[in-house]
Amino acid sequence: MKSWKPLLAAGLLSLAGTAQAAGYPERPLRMLVGFPAGGASDVAARAVAAKMEALLGQPVVVENKPGAASNIASDAVAKAKPDGYTMLFGTISLSINGSLYKSLPYDPVRDLTPVSQLSSAPFLLVVNPKSPIHSVADLIDTAKHAEKGRAPDYATAGNGSGSHLFMELFSARAGIELSHVPYRGAAPAMADVLGGQVPLTFDNIITTLPLIETGKLRALAVSSAQRSPAAPDIPTLAELGVKDYDATSWFGLFVPAGTPPDIVSKLGEAAVQAVKTPEVSATLRKVGAEPVGSTPAEFAAFFKEEVAKWAEVVQRANVQID
Repeated sequence: MKSWKPLLAAGLLSLAGTAQAAGYPERPLRMLVGFPAGGASDVAARAVAAKMEALLGQPVVVENKPGAASNIASDAVAKAKPDGYTMLFGTISLSINGSLYKSLPYDPVRDLTPVSQLSSAPFLLVVNPKSPIHSVADLIDTAKHAEKGRAPDYATAGNGSGSHLFMELFSARAGIELSHVPYRGAAPAMADVLGGQVPLTFDNIITTLPLIETGKLRALAVSSAQRSPAAPDIPTLAELGVKDYDATSWFGLFVPAGTPPDIVSKLGEAAVQAVKTPEVSATLRKVGAEPVGSTPAEFAAFFKEEVAKWAEVVQRANVQID
């Protein structure tokens, strides 16, 4: 005969969670951002926080804790009390850092609970317009027929950056090798692509699209599975024969693991409503992101897939950060 005690304990925990959610929130909430004020993630976070504040009836205070590719903010939230009053405005780096860094003081999967994917933003594969590479087919053909040590160069914002890992995923899916030229940041990498010193890069759509429109860059493809509404004439890599390629940057909301499910659900509903407002949608699009607004279950499944995908890419690239 099964003991009734575990069932009673589970029932009491469920009732406690429901009781907590019923009066929640009763005081101000914090939303931590792992990047400096004024950047794309900060601008988006403040727009989302303002709408969630109106929906939840309590202040939502945005706090910037920049550093270590958002690990400082992520660790702070992972170690916070799981009561729904501390949130993380996370980015794609959260799905990469667990495999990229040799050691972390927290586990992104174990210590954080996904609430909602807020947005998705593609990168664009671009070349200098003077380059003889005019298409993805040209690039693949050039790489496949390059002499040893003469593979096409590509510039990135540094080892383990989005531009690096997006290109590593492309190389793997296309079955080619490219030569990585890392820079200390996206700006110097783009400067050398524009100057013709390095022909190729992957960069976010908000940076690259104006340069494409003015003829300073040539677009080859978009990184997402579907064409971007911001650039509907640019084909996807999948359309161009690079099978199973789908990579996007994203924003998402997380809370500490152990937060009562009813509170996670309530925050998720508020986040989705906030993202779907015209004001927040417009702000997201201004920083190159398309609004999403997913349920906690949908975001958890997506986050799990992202962690597995980027772990494989990091291993292939053989890159780790202390």
